[in-house]
Amino acid sequence: MSSELSEVGRRLIVRFMVYFVDRLHAWGSSLKEAFEQCGIAMNGYMTDLETVNVDQCFKIEAQGDDLEGLLFRFLDELLFLFCAEPFLIARKVEITKFDLDTFSVECLCYGEPFDLQRHPQGTEVKAITYSAMQINQDSVKNYYEVFVIIDI
Repeated sequence: MSSELSEVGRRLIVRFMVYFVDRLHAWGSSLKEAFEQCGIAMNGYMTDLETVNVDQCFKIEAQGDDLEGLLFRFLDELLFLFCAEPFLIARKVEITKFDLDTFSVECLCYGEPFDLQRHPQGTEVKAITYSAMQINQDSVKNYYEVFVIIDI
């Protein structure tokens, strides 16, 4: 929550702005799989993925300065694919390149354009955030998980 303060005459006016957020939690047996599952979770937040056909495929690429930046950019590219033409809602995401030396990914996104006649409207994701982002890796147990806060 943030507030904006200003003085008008002798009276103090305070305006509170409420921000709504939610948290994505995804995991897998590899970091690549955890990233893929997080992308699917975000799309599943926006509509019921059972109603989405796998008719089209689009490729996205993302690069970050570190692991958290890579996750942020990857999800941001998926969100952009949904919010701009072709308005693709991806039912399946397949990372074909996952390079931790250069912090870059290439991903194939399978789905179809979002259509309110066929896809129930879920919650709009406005932005990805770095706030409280976590990437947990346990290579001994082959367990990787990510937590991402999204603005809704």
